[in-house]
Amino acid sequence: MISIIVEISSVPDYHYLIVKKVATSGDAMPWVYLLALLFLATGVQAQKKRKSLPEEEDSPNTRRYSLVEVVRMAKEQSPSYQQAVTTLENRTWQHQTFKSNYLPQLMLHATLPDYTKSIDPVLQPDGSLQFRQRDISTSSAQLALSQNIGLTGGVVSVNSYLQRIDDFMAVEGGKSYASNPANITFSQPLFSYNGLKWDRKIEPLRFEEAKRDFWEDMEDISVRATDLYFSLLTNQLSYDIAQKNVANNDTLFKLGQARFQENRIGENELMQLELSLLTSQQSLEQAKLDMEISALRLKVFLGLTDDRPIRLTTPDIIPQFEVDEEMALTQARQNRARMISLKREELEAERNSARAEGDAGLNANLFLQYGLTQQSKEVLEAYRDPSEQQRVRIGFSVPIMDWGRTKSKLGTARANQKLVKANLEQQQVNFDQDVYLQVKRFKMLREQMKVAYRANELAERRFQGAKERYLNEKINLLELNQASSERDSARRGYVGSLRNFWNAYYSLRLQTLYDFEMNEPLTLPLPL
Repeated sequence: MISIIVEISSVPDYHYLIVKKVATSGDAMPWVYLLALLFLATGVQAQKKRKSLPEEEDSPNTRRYSLVEVVRMAKEQSPSYQQAVTTLENRTWQHQTFKSNYLPQLMLHATLPDYTKSIDPVLQPDGSLQFRQRDISTSSAQLALSQNIGLTGGVVSVNSYLQRIDDFMAVEGGKSYASNPANITFSQPLFSYNGLKWDRKIEPLRFEEAKRDFWEDMEDISVRATDLYFSLLTNQLSYDIAQKNVANNDTLFKLGQARFQENRIGENELMQLELSLLTSQQSLEQAKLDMEISALRLKVFLGLTDDRPIRLTTPDIIPQFEVDEEMALTQARQNRARMISLKREELEAERNSARAEGDAGLNANLFLQYGLTQQSKEVLEAYRDPSEQQRVRIGFSVPIMDWGRTKSKLGTARANQKLVKANLEQQQVNFDQDVYLQVKRFKMLREQMKVAYRANELAERRFQGAKERYLNEKINLLELNQASSERDSARRGYVGSLRNFWNAYYSLRLQTLYDFEMNEPLTLPLPL
């Protein structure tokens, strides 16, 4: 007869059987004893195989994404990408409107017809006014070609005008025509602010700034996608760890129940094991909720609308390249939209000062017009042998006494220009410092990655060694749990270091609009 007493125990990632006692009696054959041990060994291997499987098998619909894939999707299909494209499109049309101000404009104006039947006061030949019945219809058409003159701010135009009047109360001949076959007009402000000249300086900068804003929006999308990616990755790691903890605590609690029945542990220790199980179950539920929330946020950001689960891979491969501070600063000054906006804001301050000076002093306007005109009862006769039509007008205004109003406006504009210039100089200094510090931060986090990787590797090796010592009963369960906790903490720290590094990686691209890995600017072709 063979009597075998075994104990089923568990540690993280490992189930095993301990042969507590083997007793034989009678004439039991040694091969029976060996068969029993072989059976137990087979049970050990089965337990180990079961625990080697993942805690949560991916379903067939699970999508696995890497960081590079998530960033690419965000920059190609996310709502943030569509918003950036729409903003660029809006600014592109604004630039087209600006350019059209310097091109000829051909317009047709017509009134067909303007009918009036009423009693109105009518001026009589003797100069008096008398009410008369009126029943007339007026029609007109004008074709106008105009051109702004950007250098001077004036406008030159060529017009052709035809008007017809139908008087239904006239006894005979109630129809008449008046024409202006050709009419040339020139209008020129004198000594005043020329908005067209300043627009020609500022608007191209504004459009170039818009294009670079788009490229920066693309890199900002990369930064936000990276943050959401690692939020989900961290929560997935926490969920996996929580699953392991629940499984381990459940096994320890069952083992504790068996030992309590044998009076080998006290009730207090059993309750502590049960409390640990309940706590780990609560942590698992919270980890599951956090993982689902972060997955939903990532899907919304990427524009995914289906219910397929997402599983992320850890971006362990770190790009290796050198970043020089001076080169990064040079690229940032050449590529960033902020540098163009500094120039634009300085020109806008000069423009505002010029506008104040133009509006404060002598204002004059020159108007010249030369054309041909004719009238007749027939439309063709209205264009025969036209007479000359000329008009010259010069108007001006100058302040005589305004109690210092003009002087205060000029002083305010000049003071604002000085203030803007001082602020822009400070912003330039801050810009350079931000780029410099970003490069330093990137280098520091890359070195921290090496430390975190080594710490994670050592923690894993320490846990494996502790597990073997525990199996050989050289350490107690408390020390094994401490090694497991340190391994989980090192794993979280490693993922956190990965998150900081990749955030710094894409932030450096955003700060400089330069790809240091490929040694090329990030000025991609516009999607318009």
